Amino acid sequence: MLDGRSAAIGDDDMGLTQERIQRLCDRRFGVGGDGVILALPPREGGELRMRIFNADGSEPEMCGNGIRCLARFLADSDGDGPGRQWQIETLAGRIVPELQADGTIRVDMGAPFLEPATIPTTLAVGEAGLPQGQLEAAGISFAVGAAGMGNPHVVIPVDDVAAIDLEGCGAALEVDPAFPARTNVHFVQALSPTHLVMRVWERGAGPTLACGTGACATLVVAHRFGLAERRARIDLPGGPLEIDWDPASDHLFMTGPAVAVFDGVVTPELWGDDPAGDSPDSRIELVSPAQAPDGVPGAAASVDCASVCVNGCIRPEACPSAEARARVQALLNNSSLDDLVALATESLETRTRARFERTMPPGG
Repeated sequence: MLDGRSAAIGDDDMGLTQERIQRLCDRRFGVGGDGVILALPPREGGELRMRIFNADGSEPEMCGNGIRCLARFLADSDGDGPGRQWQIETLAGRIVPELQADGTIRVDMGAPFLEPATIPTTLAVGEAGLPQGQLEAAGISFAVGAAGMGNPHVVIPVDDVAAIDLEGCGAALEVDPAFPARTNVHFVQALSPTHLVMRVWERGAGPTLACGTGACATLVVAHRFGLAERRARIDLPGGPLEIDWDPASDHLFMTGPAVAVFDGVVTPELWGDDPAGDSPDSRIELVSPAQAPDGVPGAAASVDCASVCVNGCIRPEACPSAEARARVQALLNNSSLDDLVALATESLETRTRARFERTMPPGG
């Protein structure tokens, strides 16, 4: 989780290239993770905007587990209590997580997409009222159903989810031609109409411990296939989620935990031999604008630097980010590594104190 809510206009990636994301997510030589999430200023009237990058550097539309973790991160950072909601813009539309009294996060995930073009998939709508058909992987033919949650999912009911070759079948189905934008892959076993078990192969990440949007899509497909009710507990390798498909609104609600495990500081050495690593611009992105003295004001911008300047500044004579970059560069030039660590530590202490106060029982 990287807090870029005070980022300068046009600083949409906080200096994260595909290679840097891969380095951050490397579980042996980096921080380790299934992906990187950025909290950014809103664009469409929401409170903030979320961008998420998979471990391979690709950018999916949304991540249900990720947005739960983002809500926990925001609550810890800002000292929010139960009942707090966030209007979060994503590539899948606006998503609204809410902090519950027991510390779990309940997320209104919106309505599922069941038309082939909206998922997207070339599978035709079948008797279950959603795209379905037969797909082959690792020499096995599977009866599958598809649903979208702003991102594509294929769901495969099986008798024994533990017996599935997830590496072989998941990798093959992710890139099946029936899904032109690739797909997330979920195998599900129904223990009862209110209790499902699933395994996850995430697009761009491989096997993961959980997938929130995938759990929602799995309930939709399982219900339409007659295997589950509209509300069920879904057990994933990382723990259970409660999924409720509300018939009145057609929205899916996901409830599950999110727990902070550490705060840290990324050092420039992590970028290693990144070709951009020796340039001043690559170093300034390591310091959040929120940490710079007096903040770093964004300049009025008529271009989105993150998308149109990927091969270099297209307006060097009047760069919208020049002032912000210059001020952050001045901070780096005039600060030692110890000074920068102290700035980050002050922020970490505030977040830690907020978590401690939240978990303390009344009266101490």
